[in-house]
Amino acid sequence: MPCLDISTNVSLDGVDTDSIFSEATKAVAAIIGKPESYVMVLLKGSVSISFGGNKEAAAFAEIVSMGGINSEVKRKLIATIGSILEKKLCIPRSRFFLKVFDTTVGRNNSKM
Repeated sequence: MPCLDISTNVSLDGVDTDSIFSEATKAVAAIIGKPESYVMVLLKGSVSISFGGNKEAAAFAEIVSMGGINSEVKRKLIATIGSILEKKLCIPRSRFFLKVFDTTVGRNNSKM
């Protein structure tokens, strides 16, 4: 199950968060190749964040998935989630950081 956790210093008061949840869910599912019903999205606003020494609009996100992550998927996730945050919350892509983690990396899949 992929989980996308987004924190931003932007206030979410008056923001249509439903559209952010919907677009992010669809994007993560399509890019990672998992059903939308498996995707979880968390969105936290008004978080104290300093990026580059200032508190202008910024976001930190982390995505954790059991499989489906490679370098091309990472690039697509960063670009797509960054675009959603830029469009919906006016966060410049240069002030967005995405940490991507695949829980299956490094597992020994050989049978004993």
